[in-house]
Amino acid sequence: MKINIASNEVIHFIGIGGIGMSGLAQIMDNMGFKVQGSDLSSNKNTDRLIKSKIKVYFGHHQKNLKNTTMVVISSAIKKNNSELIKAKKKKLPIFKRGEMLANIVSLKKNIVIAGSHGKTTTTSLVGNILLESGLDPTVINGGIINSLKSTAQLGKGEWSVIESDESDGSFLNLPITYSIVTNIDKEHLDYYGDFKKLKKSFCDFVEKTPSFGKSLICIDDSNLRSLISKFKTNNFLTYGFHKNSNYQAINIKKRLDHSVFDLKIKSPTSKNYTIRSIKVNLIGDHNIRNATASIAVALNLGIKIDKIKKALSKFLGIQRRFTKVFSIGKREFYDDYAHHPTEIKAVIKSARDVYIDRKIICVFQPHRYSRLKLLKKEFSLSFKSADLVVLCPVYSAGEKKKGNFSQSNFSNLIAKKSKIQVVNIKNQIDLKNFFRKNLLKDEMVICMGAGSISNWIREIGEQI
Repeated sequence: MKINIASNEVIHFIGIGGIGMSGLAQIMDNMGFKVQGSDLSSNKNTDRLIKSKIKVYFGHHQKNLKNTTMVVISSAIKKNNSELIKAKKKKLPIFKRGEMLANIVSLKKNIVIAGSHGKTTTTSLVGNILLESGLDPTVINGGIINSLKSTAQLGKGEWSVIESDESDGSFLNLPITYSIVTNIDKEHLDYYGDFKKLKKSFCDFVEKTPSFGKSLICIDDSNLRSLISKFKTNNFLTYGFHKNSNYQAINIKKRLDHSVFDLKIKSPTSKNYTIRSIKVNLIGDHNIRNATASIAVALNLGIKIDKIKKALSKFLGIQRRFTKVFSIGKREFYDDYAHHPTEIKAVIKSARDVYIDRKIICVFQPHRYSRLKLLKKEFSLSFKSADLVVLCPVYSAGEKKKGNFSQSNFSNLIAKKSKIQVVNIKNQIDLKNFFRKNLLKDEMVICMGAGSISNWIREIGEQI
């Protein structure tokens, strides 16, 4: 859908405080559009927008649309939202975030990152390589890139690096030059209906990559591997640890705060070769895969190996991706966005691989009743590599409680399936008291979730 935007439009973002919405609003403001928006409450994203002099309303009220001529909605916005109802009544043009994003980057060459997990880190790594190589890309990400101190940057160069959003199917609207698909997992089935349709949409995404570009596919992921034979074109390359990868990470060395590996490259058109001693300031197998994908894209763009290595060695990470928040003596407190079983297992394994003798305590805040209902068994098996789980109440994200969910029953299931001690807490005060009474030596505390847990741990850190 082509959107015509004149300079006199007033573009209102419903749900502007979301990580993706705030980034797009920032980019459009930097491009000279008149941007405003609303959200239920303030957060770090709205704080950044306000500092940039973007008008933000708190609370969704019809009066917020007084001068609005166009509306952009987050995928999280419900049909009964008062502003959305008003926009429809006024017959205003209404666009999903993905539709607006597709039009904003339509004149750029785009590297689009898709997948159920790892998109934010991979987008950040690719963006960082292009920045360090002097290509001045536009970057639109789903997390705060520490080196940019923002989720987005408007560049003057011809390339954009974009984290896509498959939650509402709008990632299929994005114009693609190169693409990366990190994995496919059971997410957003409320939109797709079943896993088969979700996988079909990723097939469509890969097949959109033009002949003058390439799609980079993680062959380690079993769901992606099963789709390769179904692609209508062979315009893709593979990456991962698998021996059949075109870009294979080998000779991996895991350190406390970084990873080192070699990259074996099997080119279908030229001589095979190996890049030695690549260092990236991330830990975990999943992040080595993400780094491998970013190198593969950069090499296809013709970026020199020494520039790629330099960019990866200088990478400062992303907020809420195994981010150290504070420490008390030898007790360390980390914050992570992990809210799906696959992500939880990956984060714990990453920590366990390098902190072999540390006691790992996971503070987990479940996100959405619908996700818990769909993946209850998978969640219960996710904590086997930890030493203790502190279970918080569900962060509903606006959902109503589903069925007869019981936090106590869920904690018992985790204890049984993961064979681990689970402690139930009721609120932030309980969590602070737990820390004060139970942390004795050099425990590593990893707080996980997509809800309020990040604010909880930071506030507790200030209080303690």
